[in-house]
Amino acid sequence: MYHAIDPDPPAATRRLSVTPDAFATQMALLAGAGMTPVTAARLGEAWRGEGELPGRPVLVTFDDGYAGVHTYALPVLVSYGFGATLFATTGWLRGRGGQPGGAPGPMLDWPRLAELAAEGVEIGGHTHTHPHLDQLTGAALRAEVRRDAELLGERLGTRPVSFAYPFGHADRRVRREVRAAGWRQALAVGNGLARRRQGPYALERLTVRRRTGPDEFARLVEGRGLLRAYAGDRALTRGYGLVRALRRSTRKAR
Repeated sequence: MYHAIDPDPPAATRRLSVTPDAFATQMALLAGAGMTPVTAARLGEAWRGEGELPGRPVLVTFDDGYAGVHTYALPVLVSYGFGATLFATTGWLRGRGGQPGGAPGPMLDWPRLAELAAEGVEIGGHTHTHPHLDQLTGAALRAEVRRDAELLGERLGTRPVSFAYPFGHADRRVRREVRAAGWRQALAVGNGLARRRQGPYALERLTVRRRTGPDEFARLVEGRGLLRAYAGDRALTRGYGLVRALRRSTRKAR
């Protein structure tokens, strides 16, 4: 799971950004390891028995829709013939239907998003305004998981099928709403390898950060050292989970 690919990102996205040189090195490592990046849609098709995956498949995903994905990541992906999936927060994109004032960094516009799609990058949904979905009421939740599908379908000409939860947060109610909205598969974070037991609406991903060096990256894509690499993330996730559960119970009691 990538976010911004940027040599000099703003402070808000720096920790979850990756330099263009680091990204190029990481893709070279995937190629050297004989791995084949596929899209989330292709994974979903194989899951449902509608196709097969290549040997050593891996998903390369980008959340939010930062401009550097087009500027820096796309040429590298094209050079290797790699598939990838970008999950766009439509309210952050520049142009009609977007409100870039709320975005944490430089974002794609619609023409560049269309260029990514034309080059084989799957465009998926990441809601319209990037909220914590498990904190929303029914009507607001439905609007968030449907509005971006409508905008992406209208502007790109193809209805998107893959979704990623903002912040990786999704409870059973959120997953039901995502499925009802027509999304065929959905990705969380979890910082673990995707497993069939997770189900197609709770697939886990590994976070790649600015501090992720080549040796650590090579270990992560082989599934080694995950507990050590993400120990702090798991502790924070448990803490955030308790806070969100408390907020939900407080709202119900009012």
